[in-house]
Amino acid sequence: MADHDVTVIGAGFAGLYQLHRLRELGFDTRVIEAGPEVGGTWYWNRYPGARCDIESVEYSYSFDPQLEQEWNWTERYAAQPEILDYIRHVADRYDLRRDITFDTRVTALEFDDATNEWTVGTDGGERFTSRFVIAATGCLSVPTRPEFDGLENFGGDTYWTWDWPEQGVDLTGKRVAVVGTGSSGLQTITAIAPVVGSLTVFQRTPSYAVPAHNHAIDDLLAEVKRHYPEFRQVSRLTRGGAQCGEGAALPPFFEDLDDGTVTSELERRWDNGGLCYQQSFFDLLLDPDANDRAAEYARARIRAKVNDPVVAEKLTPRSYPIAAKRMCVDTGYFEVYNQDNVELVDLREEPLARFTERGIVAGGTEREFDVIVLATGYDAMTGALNAIDIRHGDRTLREKWADGPRTYLGLMSADFPNLFTVTGPQSPSVLSNMMTSIEYHVDWITDLLVHLRDRGAVRVEPEVEAEDNWVNTTNDVADLTLFPQAASWYMGANVPGKRRVFLPFAAGVGAYKQIGDGIAVAGYHGFEVA
Repeated sequence: MADHDVTVIGAGFAGLYQLHRLRELGFDTRVIEAGPEVGGTWYWNRYPGARCDIESVEYSYSFDPQLEQEWNWTERYAAQPEILDYIRHVADRYDLRRDITFDTRVTALEFDDATNEWTVGTDGGERFTSRFVIAATGCLSVPTRPEFDGLENFGGDTYWTWDWPEQGVDLTGKRVAVVGTGSSGLQTITAIAPVVGSLTVFQRTPSYAVPAHNHAIDDLLAEVKRHYPEFRQVSRLTRGGAQCGEGAALPPFFEDLDDGTVTSELERRWDNGGLCYQQSFFDLLLDPDANDRAAEYARARIRAKVNDPVVAEKLTPRSYPIAAKRMCVDTGYFEVYNQDNVELVDLREEPLARFTERGIVAGGTEREFDVIVLATGYDAMTGALNAIDIRHGDRTLREKWADGPRTYLGLMSADFPNLFTVTGPQSPSVLSNMMTSIEYHVDWITDLLVHLRDRGAVRVEPEVEAEDNWVNTTNDVADLTLFPQAASWYMGANVPGKRRVFLPFAAGVGAYKQIGDGIAVAGYHGFEVA
């Protein structure tokens, strides 16, 4: 008999909710967490300025109406400390910590066909068995560590945004470099620019960033609380798992609008702020003309914020469709470059050659620093699973996924029974409000486990044909869009040697929910149950 019914890997939003659901239903569940505290992504990402890019009223659990009513968000886009406080509150409120093992990393999983159980191995040398394993490991939890020539020689302080010291860092008056201008880089740059002595930003590819227009939300929160159940129901059926202030209404098609209306719509979305700008047109990522129009409007707004036209042009993205890479939500990022103490180094013009004891050489010029901050991103979606030695017989999941992930619904992978992934590759995940997708996956997995228990079943896995069809569907949907035209982490393009395959399911949360619900109603069509 297995030591546990279910082992959950990770104690972030997904792992905590999964534990809560299974424990309520009588499953013996153990959570293994690599960190010393709950929070997952929101524990580790404590760099200056870290903030959510989904509005707070949407970026929270919906499973308990009392929890919804008692928690009061203070800002439209919550900052990391507030989000972590919320997660800790949830862990305490439902007494979840007693079933979590902290400071322990799962390093190996091996499935035994004789017992239909997984043997779980940890970095502390422990081994135990579990009937099912649920990987709630997060989509952006394994950082990339690019090899920079000479980095170890730098005599100052070096920090990675994904491992920022918990006690913080005093950068007052210091000469600071930031390498990377994705979301983590933008947020860090904006937060530290007012206090550092000088700031040099090393940019490889400029980002599209839409202003957050962040503010206190007392009135909005009170209004949403009055009809939270209906609000959530609408969000679950939208493309992105969040309403963008439009309720259930679909965005207009670009070709249905005249020129003046197009401009008005773009202006309205920009002035409202946030990622919902990419919902200006339903076909923004389908029609190159629609995309070009939205991109050029954003470029014009970016250029208008930067006083120096040469710097403004360097900050203006032109090499990929807007929203084909993850867009950023900023709180004054572009305005930073109007400060006298901020310099932008465009690595396309001045390639980064090496690090030295004193600083960084780029374009033949050595710039000296006291501190270097590296904001170099993550091995998205597959990185956390590939970091674990997952085996069934002579086959490893890492080998199976060498040319790209292969899943059924982003929930399971054929030939790896009883192993589930929450918001795994080939599900909407990072293209959506993660909270909406997390809750859907946790509820779906939980319902399947109850179904198996009721039948006395001990094993489930996808049929190969069902998996092949889903992989083809995911790829076909992505190929209809402009997503593959960008060298993004959606494609795995930020990890050297990683096969470029579009990783999420691009048809949206609402469509995915209809498919998942239909498969469940049909007796879990496409899954083999023993």
